[in-house]
Amino acid sequence: MIPELLARCTFPSAGPSAGTAVDCAVSGGPDSLALLVLASEAGCSVTAWHVDHGLRPGSAGEAEVVAQAANRWGAAFEARSAQCEPGPNLEARAREARYQVLPKGVLTGHTADDQAETVLLNLMRGAGLDGLAGIDPARRPLLALRRHETQALCDSLGLEPVQDPSNLDPAHRRNRVRHELLPLLCDIADRDVVPIIARGAGLMGGIRDLLDELAEAIDPTDAKAMAEAPEPLAQMALRRWIQREISAEHPPDAAAIERVMAVVRNEIRSTEIGGGWRVTRSSQRLGLQR
Repeated sequence: MIPELLARCTFPSAGPSAGTAVDCAVSGGPDSLALLVLASEAGCSVTAWHVDHGLRPGSAGEAEVVAQAANRWGAAFEARSAQCEPGPNLEARAREARYQVLPKGVLTGHTADDQAETVLLNLMRGAGLDGLAGIDPARRPLLALRRHETQALCDSLGLEPVQDPSNLDPAHRRNRVRHELLPLLCDIADRDVVPIIARGAGLMGGIRDLLDELAEAIDPTDAKAMAEAPEPLAQMALRRWIQREISAEHPPDAAAIERVMAVVRNEIRSTEIGGGWRVTRSSQRLGLQR
């Protein structure tokens, strides 16, 4: 089973760089335990990093599950704490806190199922091309695998993953996409739609990268040049300019970029783009103001 799964993974040790040191984020769930196992079996020198958010009674004990798995596969182990209080935007806040204590470039155990969920979530919030491209495959070596495969791998090896009850809580939108929307889409399509959505995300990622490269030749603050450029390139140039200038994790959504394009065409003089920022136009130059 392991060789078949490894053939679809993208660990750095798949080529001449065998033995490359990698950091793996390992929560103790089936996906992250599979990441630890497969990275080790790929010949990487693995350090497993576990982060406790202190959100559940007994969560501190989950580190022991990871420590034992790391010891079994000859990996180093590091435990960190990143406390989060329950409340709004918990998933996003926990992710931000987690990455603050994890090493740069850490690998994660996202699968094709996570990719499909992310694309659907991004679509619902009105994301542009970046959102439709889904999860960046960099640092996600399991992105071609399925969740049922990571669970099967753990079962075959006698590993007992941590079961996070929050993954069943319908208060989290991702859980409703996972347990309600995706099964409904599969039923309507009479087929498994996860590979279809994941494949579409890959295609969108390629288109995004091409537009990114072409958009570098355009000055996003020159309203005249922007108006004369093909609109997809102008929109990409705007996304990257705004994201860079305001140091945002994500570019503005598609609706905000449409409003900025109206500023480019001089249909309006300025527009809000969220986060307390506004794009303005003066003397055919675009600018950003708080």
